[in-house]
Amino acid sequence: MKKRILPILLLSSGLAQAQQPFTYTIKGKLGLISAPAKVYLVSGPSMLDSAVVKNGTFEIKGTAAEPVMAELLLRQKGRPANLRGARVQTLIFLEPGTVVVTSPDSLTHATIKGGPINADNLRLKEALKPVFASMDVYGAELQKASAQQQQDPAFGEQVQAKFTSFNKQIATAQHAFIKANPASWASLHALTAIQMIEPSYEEVAPLYAALSPELKSSAAGREYGARLAGMKGVIAGTQAPDFTQPTPDGKVISLRDYRGKYVLVDFWASWCGPCRQENPMVIKAYNEYKGRNFDVLSISVDDEKGRAKWVKAIAADQLPWTQVSDLKGLENAAARLYHVTGVPQNFLIDPNGKILAVNLKGAALREALAQYVK
Repeated sequence: MKKRILPILLLSSGLAQAQQPFTYTIKGKLGLISAPAKVYLVSGPSMLDSAVVKNGTFEIKGTAAEPVMAELLLRQKGRPANLRGARVQTLIFLEPGTVVVTSPDSLTHATIKGGPINADNLRLKEALKPVFASMDVYGAELQKASAQQQQDPAFGEQVQAKFTSFNKQIATAQHAFIKANPASWASLHALTAIQMIEPSYEEVAPLYAALSPELKSSAAGREYGARLAGMKGVIAGTQAPDFTQPTPDGKVISLRDYRGKYVLVDFWASWCGPCRQENPMVIKAYNEYKGRNFDVLSISVDDEKGRAKWVKAIAADQLPWTQVSDLKGLENAAARLYHVTGVPQNFLIDPNGKILAVNLKGAALREALAQYVK
């Protein structure tokens, strides 16, 4: 069972205003670490800076055009910082002034003190902490589930229902914060976090529309607005964009090959725990409706390095329908066409190529098929 991963774009605040480039300073005091040690400042895919930890302290200075979420990653004993997968890190917002990071250990339990953005980020994190604690407890329980249980569609539906409940609790807190703080940086970043957990144009569009003009005119706000405009092109009622990608053995498949059928276009990845948990339920729906003009077409957002794991996951999960991928990760051409920023995500398409529904999970998929596929 894949552990819960807190989205990196976690939640900040501070009033949005016309931004001028500003300077920031990060001062750190760490406890139990093994020398030699070094910290790295990372934002998205970019390494911004680094500093050697001397006697448990470090300092990083820099400039930024507007507030942005960043990670502090730690390297100990000469080992390189792990920029993918498990990492020793803490999240901070780069904002004008000084941010102080203190920890009794190696960043695992760091305390962040800085300006209003980091203060509000902490406030929202504290509000969400009980939900995340419950998710961790439930995740630990799922670790004890047998392989047979994990392949049982009924068990999968129970798990999906539980995490749907968790996500709704998270979204409720985020929605309340956004509505109460339409001019805060926290609202924009909370929107991004919502989209990563449950990407839905209908859910996030009204929240984005309520943001202040200043926040929407920021670089991050304009980028999100452009992404939202793209999402509007693949909502229920629109025509599904065509795409062509190869199967693992090189056969070229196009979405138009499925014209005349109901088809579930399913985006997933071998490394995606929730995707793998959802597969038994999709198999159950597929077996029930495959003789009634229904099919599934899966697109993997694995990359070229993950080819073997992709093929292995197809076999391990016993997926009987067609699988395709250009193995470009989340830069997959079909994923970009459908504005997929996270997985799992799916689109139910009718025989004429029109999108009927988006993000059908668990029982919702069977309910939709019962409604449309006769």
